[in-house]
Amino acid sequence: MSMRLHPKNWLAFTLFAAALVSSLFAGVPEVKPEGTKDISGTPVVQSSSAGDMRVEGERRFHANCGRCHAAPQKFPPRMMATVLRHMRVRATITAEDRRLILFYMTQ
Repeated sequence: MSMRLHPKNWLAFTLFAAALVSSLFAGVPEVKPEGTKDISGTPVVQSSSAGDMRVEGERRFHANCGRCHAAPQKFPPRMMATVLRHMRVRATITAEDRRLILFYMTQ
């Protein structure tokens, strides 16, 4: 006897699984890159080095992420930090690369 899910049950199961997975990550503390502020989550840097960091972050984005991804529109810092945390493992991005790419992607 084969067990098949009705389309409505399949949708309910998929939503339940998505909620379960997201709840697993809800309690995980976010690792904040150096120079961030808890209030807004945006990187805080001196204005003289902000341009240099953005250029270096863009360069590292294209070197590491650009192999598979086009540069997306800007995302909120917290969302981008989560994406980079997951991609750091997959793309073997260094902590410094992650910090600069996060700065580039959120400015």
